[in-house]
Amino acid sequence: MMEKKVLIYDTTLRDGTQAEGVNVSVEDKLRITEKLDAFGIHYIEGGWPGSNPKDDKYFEEVKNLKLKNSKIAAFGSTRRAYLKVEEDKLIQNLIKAETPVITIFGKAWDLHVIQALKTDLEKNLEMVFDTVSYLKKYTNEVIFIGEHFFDGYKSNSEYAVKVLQSAKDAGADFIVLADTNGGTLPNEIEKIIKEVKEKGIKENLGIHAHNDSDTAVWNSIVAVLNGAVMVHGTINGFGERCGNANLCSIIPNLSLKLGYETVPKENIRKLKEVSNFVADLVNLPVPKNMPYVGDSAFAHKGGVHASAVIKNSKLYEHINPEEVGNKRKVLVSDLAGKSNIIYKAKELNIPLDEKDPRLPELINKIKQLENYGYHYEAAEASLELLMRDFLGLLPKYFDLDAYRVLIARRYSDKMPISEATVRIKMENHYEHTASLGNGPVNALDKALKKALISKYPNLAEVELIDYKVRIVNESSGTAAKIRVLIESKDKDSRWGTVGVSENVIEASWQAVVDSLIYKLVKDNTKPVGES
Repeated sequence: MMEKKVLIYDTTLRDGTQAEGVNVSVEDKLRITEKLDAFGIHYIEGGWPGSNPKDDKYFEEVKNLKLKNSKIAAFGSTRRAYLKVEEDKLIQNLIKAETPVITIFGKAWDLHVIQALKTDLEKNLEMVFDTVSYLKKYTNEVIFIGEHFFDGYKSNSEYAVKVLQSAKDAGADFIVLADTNGGTLPNEIEKIIKEVKEKGIKENLGIHAHNDSDTAVWNSIVAVLNGAVMVHGTINGFGERCGNANLCSIIPNLSLKLGYETVPKENIRKLKEVSNFVADLVNLPVPKNMPYVGDSAFAHKGGVHASAVIKNSKLYEHINPEEVGNKRKVLVSDLAGKSNIIYKAKELNIPLDEKDPRLPELINKIKQLENYGYHYEAAEASLELLMRDFLGLLPKYFDLDAYRVLIARRYSDKMPISEATVRIKMENHYEHTASLGNGPVNALDKALKKALISKYPNLAEVELIDYKVRIVNESSGTAAKIRVLIESKDKDSRWGTVGVSENVIEASWQAVVDSLIYKLVKDNTKPVGES
């Protein structure tokens, strides 16, 4: 094995799918497998054969994928205490999966052996040895995980090491130490691994950490610094309870900070792409403040920060965002200074320099609007329209004359009916349209599009995909100001818009109008009447 190479073992498809609220299809699992393989992950744990029809189907289908970098692993446990290994159906299911790697776990905590397995300590050692040695006949590699190893070591160090030794003697290719309850801290990890190595378990060690103490990433890195050559984890740290060790932090920390070889160096630029891809398929959003891959990981809001980053990004960034496929964001808010606005204008291709006499007034206007309740960090499309309008660079596509929303529910209706009427003016001509919708906002959106689409057919591509309502000043009760954030998309991109009012319909109307105008600006659409 090459010096300083760390093998990355991904268990997103097994441990990750045990996270609360996650439910993935076989097709989802196959797509994630292909993505992880292209990224350069060394091992992909596909699931537990025989535990459910979905995993069985996955192991059938995954054979048809032309994987270039990853080995597929089937996961299971040691034989049961009351069965011979060749008679245990769970072991036979692992063999039937026909994977090049089989990963099994065995109890390394004496308390678990006695109370959970209800067997004796010597019998458990036999179960480990029998299972590993038997599986070695049917697959290329067997990886053994000492479940609850660190808790077991603290309870009975001699026995915990005997469990590992049994797996090693049986021919296990890797011995993985698991902090299954996630309660072990980095200083304990270091001390125990050093002692384990002194007791003869030295080669091909791995680490499998859970995040219940919020130290899974650092526990994994400490293990590598003390000789571990395999790291288990999940994309974005998804997993049961508090999650698993987050590979989206472990990989860049090992490769970019410590000089270890993990996935190919050039692929680390795809890290955020992989993070977002997996998050979308398992329907668990990536927290904005997640290191390396979160949307806010390289976001600068304070004016002093923004000014410094523009001069030299190293002043407030520990790496170049592009190294992990992320990007720098300079946010505009009530904390913004001149540097934030200049940076944002440059990013949006809006001609504005620091000597422009309108700049102080623009900054003041944005701060006033933020104070009123507008929130531009999540609505950069509305911010761009505001800046263009203030600087006289926003085309006049139409005039808004009036809108009306009716919500009625007759006695015979199961659900209320929403109807919106919109009147707009284009080229001295009025368009007056009405539309029904699944709610007042949907009705407004449909009515406005109906009025505009004959002149601006590209608006048919716009789809509202998210709608959030926030109370700005909670103490005012039902008279409070409402902030509405809308996310829209077309075939190419997504954008956010915002509206604020004491009336939720008016706030929604503002955000909907901004969404459609932004689409026209983005596409460089000419206003009606212009050639």
